[in-house]
Amino acid sequence: MDESTVELIKSSLGPLTEGMIKGTLPLTAISFVLGLALALVVALMRLSPFWPVSAIARAFVSVIRGTPLLVQLFIIFYGLPSLGATIDPYPSACIAFTLNVGGYAAEIIRAAILSVPRGQWEAASTVGMDYPTTMRRIVLPQASRVAVPPLSNTLISLVKDTSLASTILVSETMRKAAELAAPTFEFFTLYMVAAVYYWVVCLVLSFAQTRLETRLDRYVAS
Repeated sequence: MDESTVELIKSSLGPLTEGMIKGTLPLTAISFVLGLALALVVALMRLSPFWPVSAIARAFVSVIRGTPLLVQLFIIFYGLPSLGATIDPYPSACIAFTLNVGGYAAEIIRAAILSVPRGQWEAASTVGMDYPTTMRRIVLPQASRVAVPPLSNTLISLVKDTSLASTILVSETMRKAAELAAPTFEFFTLYMVAAVYYWVVCLVLSFAQTRLETRLDRYVAS
């Protein structure tokens, strides 16, 4: 590695860090939190005994899981303006990633809820709990333990998926790398540096996931 490449890497660390802190991480956090809230609603709709409600939820999950995330992103940012709805790049990315997380996480949450033994529901009913109280105090706390590993994987995947936001001009890590590489054509070097940034964040999240799973296991064991 020659001296000019080393200097290029050093000079890129600041902008790439800024792109990660101000772009990638907030986009990930906002989309994941909103996506989980949406996923919980969709999961409960899927479990509804009323078939129209369940059918709407199934259709939503089918569309989200059956179409590429990049296409969803392009429809919201490039497609909606033709219908008179223009959304800025960052909100467009948040909406697309939120919907995507909601579609995938809904099935994770639904499966976790179904994993709770039926006897828990019956016991709650016996002591006079209604459906919302049973869900909030009995079912969801137990289901959350089952859902943590796959939801953590969804979060890690989302961190990497946010790089697609660069295609709609969102100033995140990947976009910063492309802008820095354009004058020098050092795309390989700067994309490799960007890859390291994503890798480090995913390593941290993987470590946090392991610690969280360990704590949940200890809680159950006690």
